[in-house]
Amino acid sequence: MDNKFIRADDVAQELSVSKPYAYKLIRKLNEELKAQGFITIAGRVNRQYFYERLYEAGKESK
Repeated sequence: MDNKFIRADDVAQELSVSKPYAYKLIRKLNEELKAQGFITIAGRVNRQYFYERLYEAGKESK
């Protein structure tokens, strides 16, 4: 089974940023998820949400 969460190390590598910045980004994404009523885990973010927010943000709706 695939891991449903992405950790700071993977975020930093994926985006070519520092590990502290990856943690900052994860905190921001987790705050968004909490506001929507989801349960979050510190230092990890839902993998699907991470990719949606970063790579689908610029797509136009059909």
